[in-house]
Amino acid sequence: MKITEHIKNANGKTLFSFELIPPLKGQSIQGIYNAIDPLMEFKPPFIDVTSLREDFIYKQHNSGLLEKLAYRKRPGTIAICAAIMNKYKVDTVPHLLCGGFTKDETENALIDLEFLGIENVLVLRGDARSGDSAFVPNPNGHCYATDLLQQVVNMNNGVYLHENYDNIQKTNFCIGVAGYPEKHFEAPNLKTDFKYLKQKVDMGAQFIVTQMFFDNKKYIEFVNNCRANGINVPIIPGLKPITSSKQLVSLSKTFHIDMPEDLSDAIQACTSEKDVREAGIEWMINQCKELVAFGVPVLHFYTMSNAGPTKRIAEAIF
Repeated sequence: MKITEHIKNANGKTLFSFELIPPLKGQSIQGIYNAIDPLMEFKPPFIDVTSLREDFIYKQHNSGLLEKLAYRKRPGTIAICAAIMNKYKVDTVPHLLCGGFTKDETENALIDLEFLGIENVLVLRGDARSGDSAFVPNPNGHCYATDLLQQVVNMNNGVYLHENYDNIQKTNFCIGVAGYPEKHFEAPNLKTDFKYLKQKVDMGAQFIVTQMFFDNKKYIEFVNNCRANGINVPIIPGLKPITSSKQLVSLSKTFHIDMPEDLSDAIQACTSEKDVREAGIEWMINQCKELVAFGVPVLHFYTMSNAGPTKRIAEAIF
């Protein structure tokens, strides 16, 4: 079922969902199941599975020369989605990235998803490689999320990259895109950010999942600005509790988000990492209660495959 259908069928009730990362190359899928099992009592209608672009390693040969090789630490997004659907009978939302994939590889991935009966995708540009100062697309890949979005929309209309196929079938994907309550860090201002988000919705995006945030006022203002700009699709808040003192800095730096002073003060006043975890979970429980009262369609948790904190929060909310 499509995300928009799940939200419509909920009749205003806030749903619960979460996001996982694939295991490191060579690890078992059992780690994924261990992260899902504790959360199934909250009946998530869908589970997101992230996708990571390739990075580079350097292999030294006997001659002393270094060879630059591309590799992926966490492959298998499509296979993991299929395994989750088979085991848990819930919908999955694989992430599609510009970075690390050619247009042909993207088309092949979408064909595989269609075969598997996966109806939802989240379209993202993706991050720069760790060694790059800025995002660099693959040769014959997409530069922007709008380009990738257009490819999915084209396939939904029966337009593939190569026109010599016989009996081409239209795909039927429900397409999600990212939203940034505190502005994408590369956008010069919020007005420009809204312009591109509106463009994605006009092109065919059917729901938005936000970057994590810790100040509900910023999410509510973001939703109101979206509505004022003619963006009327569901806006799903992305959430993650702070579970270590290091995250007070690392999350702000990595995701370009602002920490409320009250949260920062509470974390800094803790005398142990256990206290930090408890403070972070308490903050997120209160944050979620406010969001439910506001009427959000879904509470979507970035679990990083660690179910414990999310389970605590869900027990307090659902």
